[in-house]
Amino acid sequence: MVRFKNRYVLCEVVSEDPRCRQCIEDRAVGLAVRDAVGRVHGDYGLACCSISFTVKYLNAYTGTVLLRCRKDSYRLLCSALPFVRQLESRNQRYPCSLNTLHVGEERRCIQKSLLSCSLTEEQSRSGDEEDDDGPETD
Repeated sequence: MVRFKNRYVLCEVVSEDPRCRQCIEDRAVGLAVRDAVGRVHGDYGLACCSISFTVKYLNAYTGTVLLRCRKDSYRLLCSALPFVRQLESRNQRYPCSLNTLHVGEERRCIQKSLLSCSLTEEQSRSGDEEDDDGPETD
């Protein structure tokens, strides 16, 4: 029995419009990524990436997306992600982009990376709140 080797790509949806994150769906992200791969790499790249391509996880509130593809074609997928310019959901187009946060072999590795990113983000937010309290006097 042969094991299919996959790669997981953790991405972040970046948009100036706050409604974009709340209205996105996994199907819309998948179509936008497939469209970008087709534009950048043509029919060959689209065929290679769509063999095992799926959106495994989408958190609309944090804008986190987890994509899965075959090991052979993950470079094609990663090189096409910056060309995602908009997401279409419910007949609305939202301008946005996808930032790659981490690429890993196992889902467990991606979950650890996501947790560390969340903790770092939370610590930076709490550090900003302490600075906003006012000037310090000795």
